[in-house]
Amino acid sequence: MSKRILVIEDNTDINTMLINALSNADYQAHAAYTGIDGLNKLQHTQYDLILLDIMLPDKNGDELLKELRTFSTCPVIIISAKDAVSIKIDLLKLGADDYVTKPFDLDELIARVETNIRRSQNTYDVRLLKYKDLTLNTETKRTAINEIEIDLTAKEYSILELLLTHNGKVFTKANLYESIWGEDYLGDDNAVKAHISNIRSKLKSANPHEEYIETVWGLGYRLYKG
Repeated sequence: MSKRILVIEDNTDINTMLINALSNADYQAHAAYTGIDGLNKLQHTQYDLILLDIMLPDKNGDELLKELRTFSTCPVIIISAKDAVSIKIDLLKLGADDYVTKPFDLDELIARVETNIRRSQNTYDVRLLKYKDLTLNTETKRTAINEIEIDLTAKEYSILELLLTHNGKVFTKANLYESIWGEDYLGDDNAVKAHISNIRSKLKSANPHEEYIETVWGLGYRLYKG
């Protein structure tokens, strides 16, 4: 599956040029023309790399980068006409992975894209748990089905992470309660049952045609084996 890249650049000509170059290099390239539009896309879709201009309408690139780093470690390459060393250093400290000065050579930029994606790939699989069309990022704590983000509570997320980390293992209600709540299980299974029910409901709303968690009667719960 080709990697997904978001280009956040307000100059239409440059944005189109980058989208075309990335598409020709077999990437899925998506465009955003303002800082707010870019941030909205980042909050709802997982990308493998971001090309980010600094001077943007609504929200500057440095502000966007700072906010992005509160929920994502996605590689970011800054593309900017500003070439002062101090600016580059400041942006790298904010969390940028690379910096390219305009005007730039397209072949060099594509090479930098490939390098940064390859570098991030070394740790990507460690923090991304997958089951069917469900993905769970253990670093950003984001869960999605077919790129539709699922809004889970902290305990719902922890239960799902536990099931995905131990695919195939059956967890009793006592296992789940003591692992997630951190307290001794005294036989009241209402809390566990309610949380499992809520998780199922949220997953079902994102994909009503798939099953994710099954009840093993008399034992507990595990990822669906069917």
